[in-house]
Parts: sequence; structure tokens; C-alpha cells
Amino acid sequence: MDASKLSRIGLAGLAVMGQNLALNIAEKGFPISVYNRTTSKVDETLSRAQSEGPFSLSGQYSPRDFVLSIQRPRSIIILVKAGNPVDQTIAALTEFMEPGDTIIDGGNEWYQNTERRIQQVADKGILYLGMGVSGGEEGARHGPSLMPGGSFEAYKNIESVLMSVAAQVDDGPCVTYIGEGGSGNFVKMVHNGIEYGDMQLISEAYDVLKNVGGLSNSELAEIFGEWNRGELESFLVEITSDIFKVKDNLVDGDLVDKILDKTGMKGTGKWTVQQAAELSVAAPTIAASLDCRYLSGLKEERESAAKILKEAGLEEEVGSVKSGVDKRRLIDDVRKALYASKICSYAQGMNLLRAKSAEKGWDLNFGELARIWKGGCIIRAVFLDRIKKAYQRNPNLASLVVDPEFAREMVQRQAAWRRVVGLAISAGISTPGMCASLAYFDTYRRARLPANLVQAQRDLFGAHTYERTDRPGAFHTEWTKLARKSSAGAFS
Repeated sequence: MDASKLSRIGLAGLAVMGQNLALNIAEKGFPISVYNRTTSKVDETLSRAQSEGPFSLSGQYSPRDFVLSIQRPRSIIILVKAGNPVDQTIAALTEFMEPGDTIIDGGNEWYQNTERRIQQVADKGILYLGMGVSGGEEGARHGPSLMPGGSFEAYKNIESVLMSVAAQVDDGPCVTYIGEGGSGNFVKMVHNGIEYGDMQLISEAYDVLKNVGGLSNSELAEIFGEWNRGELESFLVEITSDIFKVKDNLVDGDLVDKILDKTGMKGTGKWTVQQAAELSVAAPTIAASLDCRYLSGLKEERESAAKILKEAGLEEEVGSVKSGVDKRRLIDDVRKALYASKICSYAQGMNLLRAKSAEKGWDLNFGELARIWKGGCIIRAVFLDRIKKAYQRNPNLASLVVDPEFAREMVQRQAAWRRVVGLAISAGISTPGMCASLAYFDTYRRARLPANLVQAQRDLFGAHTYERTDRPGAFHTEWTKLARKSSAGAFS
């Protein structure tokens, strides 16, 4: 093929995310070839390229033609469903690829699969990147946050493309080389875990304001809109305000009230919690958000439980609590509680990344991760600039909770935070995310915990030994024998 007609890059997998990213790349001036097993998707993408452009985008209908239409060293992004479809796509494409070419997997893949594939294609001299892509369909089309990890040589081959198509913020494009191996996928996984926590905390704020404060959807839209102009400015707060404004086009009322209270998930939140457990990192806010998704799935059981417990005499407390609530103070308290809870949630995610980075030798730059999440992605927020600066001040920061600026804000907001949680508990409104964040904060800030008693129990029933506060070494005590002897002495 005439070298002048070859594409700069290729993209295989043309569901909406793939189409949008391909169009984004083409719009930024990089000629691109696209391929999909279902040929109608290729035609659809070509049609969009003409109607939205025209852009320099060519459609290919076989793996061979697709690969050969790209200039060497070839860089090919694949955006297909994680798992076997990725392996099948790699097998189809690498048959025609050459040493020095690169595959970039842009899906939500388990990081160990990426590390396996890096070794697998290395035998053919092919380079590999596992690249987290955040921002949904809109981000893919107009500027996502990109988290590529794997071969640094492969990253340099397409750095100019990625820097152009990524979201742009005041301190640069929202992309950076993450690190070796599956680090890009792992960082995207934790990003999604933090996203779970954010969404749960916002839903709890909504629940308290609506059911304790008695606020209408129009009032909620106004409040979240106001919050989005302050310290809580973020994509999720912004879209929450928009959601409350939408009317149902099928029946009277607001659409949000007609939506089934049953939340779906795709697995990255579960992976995040599993990894936290594997690495002995506390992530209670993220875990609580996952548990709430599980519980939301038990819709029929919850309806049955509500009926049975009501018949057993359980009374709703919301009404009596609501009557004595100062609405303006509640709104301000919930804002502060949401902010403080978010600090804890992000701290948990960053600590998980730190633990994995240490285990794998990835040398992750946490300030840079916060920076590339400032635009394009689902958790993008003005808050992230504060996190970036916290890690710039101290790259070895033990936790966001003890950064001097965040510590001061936590202390200033803790009274409001406790009022919201206490009010919700009194009203029978579950706030597991806020409660988990508060418990995390209260546990982390205490110099001494009741774990001494747990250690004594473990030593009693399992002879696991314990350490002392006043001298080094491991100790074991015959607790039961000594307790009985002490009891006998007391009654002698």
C-alpha cells in the first residue's frame, strides 16, 4: 500500500465507546483505520465520520486489511469486552502484525490479564499497553482521562495522539504514563472504586435531604447546582443537579422518582474491594458502596422485609425527626458531611494505589494521578487539584486525612458530619457510606484502639501471642488458668 495513504493509528471494536474515541482521534488530525467483526459497525462509523467531519477515517473489513492499512510501527487500540473477546481480537490481529508494533487495550480489564498478554505478545516482539479510559461515551468523543500502563516505548510511539485526544485542563492533558505491567488497568480499577464511593455518598446526601429535610426535586436541583459552584464542584454533582430537573415524558412527575431502586455494576468496584482485602488496606467507604449495590439488588426481599417489620411493630421515625429539622442548617451540614466523607473515600483509594505500587514496584506518582483525573473522567472535580497539591507537598503522605490543609477541613466539618449521621440514624435512614467514612476517620485519628482486647482474646483461644506497650518481644499468657485462680482467690 502507498505509504502516504497509511493511517497513523488503528482502532478495533466499534461499539459506542470505540466509535467515539475513533472520531475524537480523527477530529484531532490523526488519520485512523477502524475495524469491527460486525461490518455494519464499520459502515456506521464511516457515516458518522462524514456527517460529523469529514474526518480522515478509513474503514476496513478484515483483520489483514486493517493491520496493513496502518503505518509502521503500528499502534492499534482495541475496545472490546474484557476477557476472552480481547484474547480473540489479539489473536486475529497479531497474525498480521510485526515486531515493534503495539496493541493498546482500552477496556476495563483485570490487570493480571494485561500482564499475561504483555508476556504473550512479547514472544512475537509486539509491545503492549493496558490503558484505562474514563469519561464514558461523552469523554471518549470529546476528551477522556487516559491511564496507559505497560511498555514505555509503546507509550512514546502514541504519546502525541493521546495528549491531543485527552481532556485538557489548566495544567496539561489528562494523560500520563502510569507505569509498567498492568498499572494502567489497576489505576483505572481504583478510579472506578472511588467512583462507586462518590455515587453512594451523593445518593445518601439526597436521601437525607429528601426524606429528613423534606426537600422537593426542584429544591434539590438548585442545591446541587449551588454546591457545584463551590468546593464540591464535580461532574457527578453537576449531573445530579440535572437529573432532578428532568420531567417524565410518559406520566406526570419527575423521571428520577419513577426509576427502580436497583443498581447495576460491571465488576471494577468488586475488584477494588477484593484488592484492598488482599493488600490489608482499609477501604470501608468503597466497600459500603459495593454492599449497597448488592442490597439494592434484593428489591423483592426488601419490600417483603418492610412489610413484615411494619407488621412486627417497627415505626417510621422520619416524620417525627423531620418536624424538628432546621432545613437551612441541614443543607449546610449535609454539604460538609459529603465533603468530609469524600476526603476519606479518596484517601482509601490512594492508599490502595500506594500499597499496590510498593508491591509491584510501579513507582506511581499520586499527584500526577490526581491531575489526570481533573478532566474527562467520571470523578473529575475541583477537589482533585487539592489532592494533587497535597502529594506535591509530601510525595510520601501517609493519608490525605493528615495533609495539613485537609486535616484542618476535616476538623472544621466533623461536628456537622456527626449531626448528619446522627440525624439519619434517628430517622431510620441508612447512610452506610458516610458512616463508614466517619468510622474510618475516628479510627485513624485515635492513638489507642480497643485492639488490645482483641489481641488478648486471640492469645487466649489460639495462643497467637501479643506485644506489650512497655517492653519489646512476643508474650503469651495462660489467661483462663490465671482468671480462675484469681476468682478462687477472691472467694477464699
